[in-house]
Amino acid sequence: MPHDTPSTPTDLTVPAPSAATLRAGQVRILHGARVASHPDLRPAARWWRRVTEEAFGLDLLAVDADAARGAQVRLDLDAALPAGGYRLTVGDGVVHVAAADLPGAHAAVQTLRQLAGAQAFRRAGVPGVPLVLPHLTLSDAPAHGWRGVLLDVARHFLPKADVLRFVDLAAAHHLDVLQLHLTDDQGWRMESSRYPRLHEVGSWRAGSTVGTWRTGTSDDRPHGGWYTHEDLREIVAYARDRGLTVVPEIDVPGHVQAVLAAYPHLAARAGEHHVSTTWGISDDVLDPSPEAVAFFTAVLDEVCDVFDAPFVALGGDEVPTTAWQERADIVRRAAGLGLTHADGTGDVARLHGWFLARLADHLRARGRRAVVWDEAFGSDLPADAVVLCWRGHTVALDAMAAGHDVVLAPEQEVYLDHRAADGVDEPVPVGFVRTTADVFAFEPLPAAVRPARPELPADLPGRLLGAQAQVWTEHLDSARRVDYAAFPRLAAFAEAVWTTDPASRAPGGPASAAFLERLERAHLPRLAAAGVEFRPPDGPHPWQRRPGVAGHPRDLAAERAAAGWDGLGGWTPDRAGAEPEAAP
Repeated sequence: MPHDTPSTPTDLTVPAPSAATLRAGQVRILHGARVASHPDLRPAARWWRRVTEEAFGLDLLAVDADAARGAQVRLDLDAALPAGGYRLTVGDGVVHVAAADLPGAHAAVQTLRQLAGAQAFRRAGVPGVPLVLPHLTLSDAPAHGWRGVLLDVARHFLPKADVLRFVDLAAAHHLDVLQLHLTDDQGWRMESSRYPRLHEVGSWRAGSTVGTWRTGTSDDRPHGGWYTHEDLREIVAYARDRGLTVVPEIDVPGHVQAVLAAYPHLAARAGEHHVSTTWGISDDVLDPSPEAVAFFTAVLDEVCDVFDAPFVALGGDEVPTTAWQERADIVRRAAGLGLTHADGTGDVARLHGWFLARLADHLRARGRRAVVWDEAFGSDLPADAVVLCWRGHTVALDAMAAGHDVVLAPEQEVYLDHRAADGVDEPVPVGFVRTTADVFAFEPLPAAVRPARPELPADLPGRLLGAQAQVWTEHLDSARRVDYAAFPRLAAFAEAVWTTDPASRAPGGPASAAFLERLERAHLPRLAAAGVEFRPPDGPHPWQRRPGVAGHPRDLAAERAAAGWDGLGGWTPDRAGAEPEAAP
């Protein structure tokens, strides 16, 4: 048996299965082995067959389900299994997968790949390394339906090949949602046929701030890039073949300096506008006018034509209303729409929700659901909009009480661009310390949150869909830097949101120690074979450091002591001067 093939239950996979039994013996897959699958499961079988042929230099034969007799690998449907679940049996010379559905089959074949050891993650066979799988039985199913990761390609553009590679890595960890952050102050990344200046002008900037915006240090190097419709359709199809849904994000009505550079007449403030070269929150926002609504409904039509996800993210985060308050016509417009203060004057803050509601209504007519960051949650937000909760945890309870489905994405826990350790060698040390063990301990809505909202009923009408980790790229200017920030912490997140094991995953506890040992012994070799430049457990390699580049560390204990589970972050009227280092 190859040295990197698992030999104990703790060495199995990441995420670990809920139930597994290893037995003596192994199955060897040879040239010409037959692979049979139910028609509904063929995409998963096809993907496994292709990567396995590549990694081990084999030729495998695909056969129909009605020709399953004699097949060494078989994928069958089993409606008795829980949604997204599967059962895997290896023994007596055969490999049998029973899956509840296609998502379950995708998870099963990713597990099957991991069981083959690190060689299964390489692109070519190595002489003398056969494909062998240990005898075992295991069953598994996800704890959450939305197991997501956000990839920010707006702050720093990633070429298409790097996005496809990130899709592969997300799928390898049983994640099923990729939120693609396509637009922000620093760049617009999607081709637009209707409004071509969005990508012609908005896709590049004159330079980028190196490190925290507080230093004011620019590299003065133009940066940019954008994806054609064909590129994005390819990304969508590639992800679909691996069990991921790509949720596009078009961020409005704030974080729009790239839009305003291209179409300045949409701005709340007149004058010349530029694609931003620095980070933080800008009060350069859209005029929430009927014209802007029409503009972005047309943009969303293009988005819906390219992306097939049932969800489209509209952003809605960090929207200073300063520019709206300065204009009497916008104040009158708010009043005319019935958005008023108690004294009858126009409440421009509510234009935020009004604007997003118009776009959400349009998406609904296209058969899609809007997804918004939690600042957009309020009385004007349609009830079918999904709320991404990033500023804290209690906002999720409030949103669920109002009938919204929620996804937990708290920066205090699962912002992977935040520093991985509290040391001088950590590159561009921003945000909170989030070690791999910290991320492994993540719970979307821990029991400790509920007492913070004692006035809410026990049963809330909204649902917890799941959770999402974020990879913001203000300080991640290449695929190598994305690797360093995301891994192995994304592996820890994947297990945290997959597992149904009720045992405590607290740092320092038995489950945490077992995970870290399994990670280092079995899973990091897989990542290394795949070419992932992850952060080593004992700290960055010399070439992964960024000496002299200033970050902005934050103290999680101090902020949690001040705000509890409510969290801090983002722009609010009482925090108008605050600019988080890394946020939506």
